[in-house]
Amino acid sequence: MTNHRRVPLRPRARQRLVLGVIAVGVAASACGTGPGGPPAPPRAAASAHHPAAPTPSAAAATPSAGRGDHGADPAGRAPAAAVKPLAGKIVGIDPGHNGGNFTDASYVDQQVWNGRVWEACDTTGTETDAGFTEAQFNFDVARYLRADLRRDGASVVMTRASNDGVGPCVDRRSEIINAGHANVAVDIHADGGPAWGRGFTILEPIGVGPNDAVIATSQRLGAELRQAFLTDVPEMPESTYNGGQSIMQRDDLAGLNLTSVPKVLIECANMRNATDAQMLVTAGFQQQVARAIEAAIIHFLRAG
Repeated sequence: MTNHRRVPLRPRARQRLVLGVIAVGVAASACGTGPGGPPAPPRAAASAHHPAAPTPSAAAATPSAGRGDHGADPAGRAPAAAVKPLAGKIVGIDPGHNGGNFTDASYVDQQVWNGRVWEACDTTGTETDAGFTEAQFNFDVARYLRADLRRDGASVVMTRASNDGVGPCVDRRSEIINAGHANVAVDIHADGGPAWGRGFTILEPIGVGPNDAVIATSQRLGAELRQAFLTDVPEMPESTYNGGQSIMQRDDLAGLNLTSVPKVLIECANMRNATDAQMLVTAGFQQQVARAIEAAIIHFLRAG
Protein backbone atom coordinates (compact mmCIF):
# COMPACT_ATOMS: atom_id res chain seq x y z
CA MET A 1 0.00 0.00 0.00
CA THR A 2 1.38 3.33 -0.92
CA ASN A 3 1.48 5.86 1.88
CA HIS A 4 0.27 9.43 1.16
CA ARG A 5 1.49 12.22 3.36
CA ARG A 6 -1.18 14.90 4.15
CA VAL A 7 0.16 18.31 3.15
CA PRO A 8 -1.19 21.08 5.38
CA LEU A 9 -2.99 23.86 3.48
CA ARG A 10 -1.89 27.39 3.79
CA PRO A 11 -4.51 29.70 5.39
CA ARG A 12 -5.36 31.49 2.09
CA ALA A 13 -5.79 28.20 0.18
CA ARG A 14 -8.03 26.81 2.93
CA GLN A 15 -10.21 29.95 2.67
CA ARG A 16 -10.58 29.54 -1.15
CA LEU A 17 -11.60 25.90 -0.71
CA VAL A 18 -14.31 26.68 1.86
CA LEU A 19 -15.74 29.48 -0.27
CA GLY A 20 -15.85 27.14 -3.28
CA VAL A 21 -17.79 24.50 -1.32
CA ILE A 22 -20.28 27.14 -0.16
CA ALA A 23 -20.77 28.41 -3.73
CA VAL A 24 -21.50 24.91 -5.03
CA GLY A 25 -24.07 24.34 -2.26
CA VAL A 26 -25.86 27.61 -3.02
CA ALA A 27 -26.06 26.80 -6.73
CA ALA A 28 -27.48 23.34 -6.02
CA SER A 29 -30.12 24.78 -3.71
CA ALA A 30 -31.15 27.37 -6.31
CA CYS A 31 -31.88 24.60 -8.83
CA GLY A 32 -33.77 22.55 -6.26
CA THR A 33 -31.39 19.63 -6.70
CA GLY A 34 -29.11 20.00 -3.70
CA PRO A 35 -29.63 18.22 -0.40
CA GLY A 36 -30.89 21.43 1.18
CA GLY A 37 -33.12 22.52 -1.71
CA PRO A 38 -36.79 23.25 -0.84
CA PRO A 39 -39.46 20.93 -2.31
CA ALA A 40 -41.64 22.30 -5.09
CA PRO A 41 -44.87 23.84 -3.75
CA PRO A 42 -47.90 21.48 -4.08
CA ARG A 43 -50.46 22.21 -6.75
CA ALA A 44 -53.73 23.74 -5.61
CA ALA A 45 -56.40 21.18 -4.70
CA ALA A 46 -59.13 20.73 -7.31
CA SER A 47 -62.78 20.05 -6.56
CA ALA A 48 -64.53 17.20 -8.34
CA HIS A 49 -66.77 19.61 -10.13
CA HIS A 50 -64.58 22.60 -10.91
CA PRO A 51 -60.92 21.70 -11.36
CA ALA A 52 -58.84 24.56 -10.02
CA ALA A 53 -56.01 26.02 -12.09
CA PRO A 54 -52.65 26.13 -10.34
CA THR A 55 -51.51 29.50 -9.06
CA PRO A 56 -48.81 31.23 -11.17
CA SER A 57 -46.18 30.65 -8.51
CA ALA A 58 -47.03 26.96 -8.21
CA ALA A 59 -47.08 26.49 -11.97
CA ALA A 60 -43.67 28.14 -12.31
CA ALA A 61 -42.12 26.15 -9.47
CA THR A 62 -43.43 22.72 -10.51
CA PRO A 63 -41.51 21.32 -13.51
CA SER A 64 -43.66 19.55 -16.08
CA ALA A 65 -43.00 15.93 -16.91
CA GLY A 66 -40.36 15.48 -19.56
CA ARG A 67 -38.86 18.95 -19.09
CA GLY A 68 -35.38 20.00 -17.97
CA ASP A 69 -34.30 20.60 -14.40
CA HIS A 70 -35.48 24.22 -14.49
CA GLY A 71 -38.96 23.56 -16.01
CA ALA A 72 -38.00 24.75 -19.51
CA ASP A 73 -39.46 22.81 -22.44
CA PRO A 74 -36.53 22.32 -24.85
CA ALA A 75 -38.95 21.80 -27.74
CA GLY A 76 -40.80 25.05 -26.99
CA ARG A 77 -44.18 23.30 -26.74
CA ALA A 78 -47.05 25.07 -24.94
CA PRO A 79 -48.77 23.09 -22.15
CA ALA A 80 -51.93 21.32 -23.28
CA ALA A 81 -55.18 23.05 -22.28
CA ALA A 82 -57.65 21.12 -20.13
CA VAL A 83 -60.38 19.48 -22.20
CA LYS A 84 -63.84 20.76 -21.23
CA PRO A 85 -66.41 17.96 -20.92
CA LEU A 86 -69.00 19.69 -23.12
CA ALA A 87 -66.70 21.26 -25.70
CA GLY A 88 -68.42 21.37 -29.09
CA LYS A 89 -71.84 20.36 -27.70
CA ILE A 90 -75.09 22.32 -27.97
CA VAL A 91 -77.64 22.15 -25.15
CA GLY A 92 -81.21 23.41 -25.29
CA ILE A 93 -82.87 24.86 -22.18
CA ASP A 94 -86.58 25.68 -22.02
CA PRO A 95 -87.51 27.50 -18.79
CA GLY A 96 -91.27 26.91 -18.72
CA HIS A 97 -93.83 29.75 -18.87
CA ASN A 98 -92.86 33.45 -18.60
CA GLY A 99 -93.39 36.21 -16.05
CA GLY A 100 -95.51 38.29 -18.40
CA ASN A 101 -97.97 35.51 -19.18
CA PHE A 102 -100.20 36.81 -16.39
CA THR A 103 -100.76 40.03 -18.37
CA ASP A 104 -101.90 38.64 -21.74
CA ALA A 105 -104.51 35.91 -21.42
CA SER A 106 -105.59 36.20 -25.06
CA TYR A 107 -102.09 35.34 -26.23
CA VAL A 108 -101.43 32.39 -23.94
CA ASP A 109 -104.95 30.98 -24.47
CA GLN A 110 -104.64 30.68 -28.25
CA GLN A 111 -104.59 27.10 -29.49
CA VAL A 112 -101.51 25.50 -31.08
CA TRP A 113 -100.94 22.02 -32.51
CA ASN A 114 -98.80 19.95 -30.16
CA GLY A 115 -98.12 17.08 -32.55
CA ARG A 116 -101.17 15.08 -31.47
CA VAL A 117 -103.95 17.44 -30.36
CA TRP A 118 -104.60 21.17 -29.92
CA GLU A 119 -103.52 22.79 -26.66
CA ALA A 120 -103.11 26.29 -25.21
CA CYS A 121 -100.14 28.31 -26.40
CA ASP A 122 -98.90 28.47 -22.80
CA THR A 123 -100.08 28.99 -19.21
CA THR A 124 -99.02 31.17 -16.32
CA GLY A 125 -97.65 28.21 -14.37
CA THR A 126 -98.14 27.70 -10.65
CA GLU A 127 -96.72 29.48 -7.59
CA THR A 128 -96.00 29.02 -3.89
CA ASP A 129 -98.46 30.12 -1.23
CA ALA A 130 -96.27 33.19 -0.73
CA GLY A 131 -96.55 34.14 -4.42
CA PHE A 132 -93.15 33.04 -5.78
CA THR A 133 -93.97 32.07 -9.35
CA GLU A 134 -92.97 28.96 -11.21
CA ALA A 135 -91.90 31.12 -14.14
CA GLN A 136 -89.35 32.87 -11.93
CA PHE A 137 -88.06 29.62 -10.45
CA ASN A 138 -87.69 28.06 -13.90
CA PHE A 139 -85.77 31.04 -15.21
CA ASP A 140 -83.48 31.25 -12.17
CA VAL A 141 -82.49 27.59 -12.52
CA ALA A 142 -82.03 28.03 -16.28
CA ARG A 143 -79.59 30.91 -15.77
CA TYR A 144 -77.49 28.91 -13.31
CA LEU A 145 -77.56 25.95 -15.67
CA ARG A 146 -76.58 28.08 -18.67
CA ALA A 147 -73.54 29.44 -16.78
CA ASP A 148 -72.48 25.92 -15.72
CA LEU A 149 -72.84 24.53 -19.24
CA ARG A 150 -70.92 27.39 -20.85
CA ARG A 151 -68.10 27.04 -18.32
CA ASP A 152 -67.81 23.39 -19.38
CA GLY A 153 -67.58 24.30 -23.06
CA ALA A 154 -71.15 23.96 -24.33
CA SER A 155 -73.11 26.36 -26.52
CA VAL A 156 -76.57 27.00 -25.08
CA VAL A 157 -79.90 27.64 -26.82
CA MET A 158 -82.48 29.30 -24.53
CA THR A 159 -86.15 29.63 -25.45
CA ARG A 160 -86.51 32.94 -23.60
CA ALA A 161 -84.04 35.59 -22.49
CA SER A 162 -85.89 37.18 -19.56
CA ASN A 163 -88.76 36.66 -17.13
CA ASP A 164 -90.77 39.74 -18.00
CA GLY A 165 -92.06 38.76 -21.45
CA VAL A 166 -94.97 36.73 -22.81
CA GLY A 167 -94.54 33.28 -24.34
CA PRO A 168 -93.26 32.02 -26.67
CA CYS A 169 -95.89 29.38 -27.33
CA VAL A 170 -95.00 25.82 -26.48
CA ASP A 171 -94.75 24.72 -30.12
CA ARG A 172 -92.41 27.62 -30.88
CA ARG A 173 -90.17 26.61 -27.95
CA SER A 174 -89.58 23.23 -29.56
CA GLU A 175 -88.87 24.89 -32.90
CA ILE A 176 -86.21 27.12 -31.30
CA ILE A 177 -84.34 24.18 -29.77
CA ASN A 178 -84.70 21.97 -32.86
CA ALA A 179 -83.44 24.77 -35.12
CA GLY A 180 -80.48 25.28 -32.80
CA HIS A 181 -79.33 21.70 -33.57
CA ALA A 182 -79.10 20.87 -29.88
CA ASN A 183 -77.50 17.57 -28.92
CA VAL A 184 -79.80 17.35 -25.90
CA ALA A 185 -82.44 19.50 -24.21
CA VAL A 186 -84.30 19.89 -20.91
CA ASP A 187 -87.59 21.64 -20.12
CA ILE A 188 -87.41 23.12 -16.59
CA HIS A 189 -90.59 23.32 -14.50
CA ALA A 190 -91.94 23.04 -10.97
CA ASP A 191 -95.23 21.31 -10.23
CA GLY A 192 -98.51 22.44 -8.69
CA GLY A 193 -99.44 19.15 -7.05
CA PRO A 194 -101.44 18.41 -3.90
CA ALA A 195 -100.22 20.28 -0.82
CA TRP A 196 -99.50 17.05 1.05
CA GLY A 197 -97.20 15.70 -1.68
CA ARG A 198 -93.50 16.30 -2.21
CA GLY A 199 -90.81 15.58 -4.71
CA PHE A 200 -89.55 15.74 -8.28
CA THR A 201 -90.97 14.13 -11.40
CA ILE A 202 -89.39 13.55 -14.81
CA LEU A 203 -91.67 13.48 -17.85
CA GLU A 204 -90.53 11.55 -20.91
CA PRO A 205 -92.01 11.62 -24.44
CA ILE A 206 -94.12 8.95 -26.06
CA GLY A 207 -93.74 8.50 -29.81
CA VAL A 208 -96.38 10.47 -31.71
CA GLY A 209 -94.59 10.91 -35.03
CA PRO A 210 -92.32 13.99 -34.95
CA ASN A 211 -90.40 12.65 -31.94
CA ASP A 212 -90.21 8.96 -32.90
CA ALA A 213 -86.47 9.00 -33.54
CA VAL A 214 -85.56 10.28 -30.06
CA ILE A 215 -87.77 8.22 -27.75
CA ALA A 216 -85.08 5.75 -26.68
CA THR A 217 -82.44 8.44 -26.15
CA SER A 218 -84.91 10.61 -24.23
CA GLN A 219 -85.63 7.70 -21.92
CA ARG A 220 -81.90 7.26 -21.34
CA LEU A 221 -81.63 10.97 -20.55
CA GLY A 222 -84.51 10.62 -18.10
CA ALA A 223 -82.73 7.79 -16.29
CA GLU A 224 -79.54 9.87 -16.06
CA LEU A 225 -81.47 12.85 -14.69
CA ARG A 226 -83.27 10.75 -12.08
CA GLN A 227 -79.96 9.37 -10.82
CA ALA A 228 -78.38 12.83 -10.78
CA PHE A 229 -81.25 14.19 -8.66
CA LEU A 230 -81.04 11.29 -6.23
CA THR A 231 -77.29 11.86 -5.89
CA ASP A 232 -76.94 15.65 -6.02
CA VAL A 233 -80.26 16.81 -4.55
CA PRO A 234 -80.82 14.16 -1.86
CA GLU A 235 -83.13 16.33 0.22
CA MET A 236 -85.70 16.39 -2.63
CA PRO A 237 -87.41 12.96 -2.80
CA GLU A 238 -88.97 11.26 -5.75
CA SER A 239 -92.60 12.29 -6.14
CA THR A 240 -94.76 11.02 -3.30
CA TYR A 241 -98.05 11.92 -5.01
CA ASN A 242 -97.52 10.04 -8.28
CA GLY A 243 -97.48 6.63 -6.68
CA GLY A 244 -93.84 7.02 -5.66
CA GLN A 245 -92.76 7.27 -9.27
CA SER A 246 -90.32 9.92 -10.43
CA ILE A 247 -90.54 9.05 -14.15
CA MET A 248 -93.73 9.26 -16.20
CA GLN A 249 -94.49 9.15 -19.94
CA ARG A 250 -96.64 11.90 -21.49
CA ASP A 251 -98.07 12.38 -24.97
CA ASP A 252 -99.98 15.62 -24.36
CA LEU A 253 -97.12 18.16 -24.19
CA ALA A 254 -95.86 20.03 -27.24
CA GLY A 255 -92.37 20.36 -25.80
CA LEU A 256 -91.98 16.57 -25.80
CA ASN A 257 -94.19 15.70 -28.78
CA LEU A 258 -92.47 18.05 -31.22
CA THR A 259 -88.86 17.55 -30.21
CA SER A 260 -86.35 16.23 -32.72
CA VAL A 261 -83.57 16.03 -30.09
CA PRO A 262 -83.35 13.91 -26.92
CA LYS A 263 -85.39 15.79 -24.33
CA VAL A 264 -87.21 15.41 -21.01
CA LEU A 265 -89.22 17.72 -18.78
CA ILE A 266 -88.30 17.96 -15.09
CA GLU A 267 -90.77 19.05 -12.40
CA CYS A 268 -88.09 19.97 -9.86
CA ALA A 269 -90.37 20.18 -6.81
CA ASN A 270 -93.99 20.73 -5.75
CA MET A 271 -94.57 24.45 -5.27
CA ARG A 272 -97.80 23.80 -3.37
CA ASN A 273 -96.02 21.85 -0.65
CA ALA A 274 -94.68 23.96 2.21
CA THR A 275 -91.46 21.98 2.64
CA ASP A 276 -90.62 21.97 -1.06
CA ALA A 277 -91.56 25.64 -1.38
CA GLN A 278 -89.22 26.65 1.43
CA MET A 279 -86.35 25.03 -0.44
CA LEU A 280 -87.00 26.07 -4.01
CA VAL A 281 -87.07 29.81 -3.31
CA THR A 282 -83.40 29.70 -2.26
CA ALA A 283 -80.46 30.28 -4.59
CA GLY A 284 -78.66 27.32 -3.03
CA PHE A 285 -81.36 24.86 -4.03
CA GLN A 286 -81.68 26.37 -7.51
CA GLN A 287 -77.92 25.94 -8.00
CA GLN A 288 -78.12 22.33 -6.77
CA VAL A 289 -80.80 21.61 -9.35
CA ALA A 290 -78.73 23.21 -12.10
CA ARG A 291 -75.69 21.13 -11.16
CA ALA A 292 -77.75 17.93 -11.15
CA ILE A 293 -79.13 18.67 -14.62
CA GLU A 294 -75.63 19.48 -15.87
CA ALA A 295 -74.23 16.23 -14.43
CA ALA A 296 -76.99 14.25 -16.17
CA ILE A 297 -76.26 15.94 -19.47
CA ILE A 298 -72.52 15.23 -19.22
CA HIS A 299 -73.10 11.55 -18.41
CA PHE A 300 -75.67 11.24 -21.19
CA LEU A 301 -73.44 12.77 -23.86
CA ARG A 302 -70.35 10.81 -22.78
CA ALA A 303 -72.27 7.56 -23.04
CA GLY A 304 -73.85 8.47 -26.37
